[in-house]
Amino acid sequence: MTFSLAIVGRPNVGKSTLFNRLVGKRLALVDDQPGVTRDLREGEARLGDLRFIAIDTAGLEDAKDESLPGRMRRLTEQAVESADACLFLVDARAGILPDDQTFADILRRKARHVILAANKAEGNAGESGFLEAYSLGLGEPIRLSAEHGEGLGELLEALSPIADEVDATAEIPATGVAVDDEDGAAQAGTPMPTEARPLQVAVIGRPNAGKSTLVNRILGEDRLLTGPEAGITRDAISIRTAWDGTPVRLFDTAGMRKRAKVQDKLEKLSVADGLRAVRFAEVVVVLLDAEKPFETQDLRIADLAEREGRAVVLAVNKWDLEPAKQKRLSDLREEFERLLPQLRGAPLVTVSAKTGKGLDRLHAAVMKAYDIWNRRVPTAVLNRWLAEMTEAHPPPAPGGRRIRLRYMTQVKTRPPGFVVMCSHPKELPESYRRYLVNGLREHFDMAGTPIRLTFRSQADKNPYKGRRKSTPSRLRKHLDK
Repeated sequence: MTFSLAIVGRPNVGKSTLFNRLVGKRLALVDDQPGVTRDLREGEARLGDLRFIAIDTAGLEDAKDESLPGRMRRLTEQAVESADACLFLVDARAGILPDDQTFADILRRKARHVILAANKAEGNAGESGFLEAYSLGLGEPIRLSAEHGEGLGELLEALSPIADEVDATAEIPATGVAVDDEDGAAQAGTPMPTEARPLQVAVIGRPNAGKSTLVNRILGEDRLLTGPEAGITRDAISIRTAWDGTPVRLFDTAGMRKRAKVQDKLEKLSVADGLRAVRFAEVVVVLLDAEKPFETQDLRIADLAEREGRAVVLAVNKWDLEPAKQKRLSDLREEFERLLPQLRGAPLVTVSAKTGKGLDRLHAAVMKAYDIWNRRVPTAVLNRWLAEMTEAHPPPAPGGRRIRLRYMTQVKTRPPGFVVMCSHPKELPESYRRYLVNGLREHFDMAGTPIRLTFRSQADKNPYKGRRKSTPSRLRKHLDK
């Protein structure tokens, strides 16, 4: 039985740095700017022989209203109440501030176990702040340096009795805990069988499209921070759950704006983290705002998912606010076909993340897109189809040289990739390639998925093509005479 440890404290005391060190990788964004972390991020941590769940939380601030800091504080307090233990970090270089005293009182009331640690305590600069930490009344503090890895042995000694206590009292497996595993996976919500490999689904889109609200609705709980402010989510949070009986790992990503508008270093890190989530995903849900769908940035985001070779589903959010639904849906489908021809046939689903309406259709669309993404066509069937296509529309003959398409096979899935062996592949026009790709989509029901079609010549496989025959050295000497 593993236990959970919530790392809490004021903004910029080094919580994310310590979290990354405990999990052994850079899962959480780290920056000198305070308040980088906003959502809860959890991962499998390792300290000596001890294995546990580390929870990186937002910085505690003295706010209780409906403002963004107030909502972040409530999310952190939920983690404090649900965790088996809390590691309260203070900044040894800044000393003990009034907020530290306030939060120490909160932890005394709400946390099961509290471990106090003075971070940034390396060298003489943190000596006075380390001694001040005794005034919090939470016992003897641990001298830590998350950046340099100092003090982790003392932390292990403090955590070991808590782990033993949890192991002794645990009889029923815990549920509802999200964990980033060694592959960046997360286990959350409904308990999942260990052998089930989750379908990886990333939700991407412009800021304020409702991505976090949608993920919360799928999870059935307010697991991610939401609100009217644009750009609340800063890094990609992965959560494992069961969606209508399907094991999935959901990636909630930061909103992606136009590159020219992204000047802040932290926003650049957030966008890079979102792009990484797209590369990890198998199905990408591009979330559009029903009020302003198919903005230029929406098209770029959808094209990015297609170029990365992911299965793509377009979801139009805030559909509950749309008055003329039938006419609007018809207009959206026409815009989709016109503006994103490379994704022609991909699912277009209307949803309301606020009410949950349409999530069943979204789940069905995701599963169908995933099935097509993995589809494989037998070689014999492909070649019969190719013969019919070339007979109906023969390839051109540039310069009087006829291009012959001799053989076709599928070389990969995820996404489907095909190779056609032919003569003069470099002279085959792009229009004929599109003709074959569209034919593949229509005939083999591969609508919407990226298709990779490559043309090769038999001569491409000959390593000696273009090389002059060399004369043996002994014969060359004889000829020279």
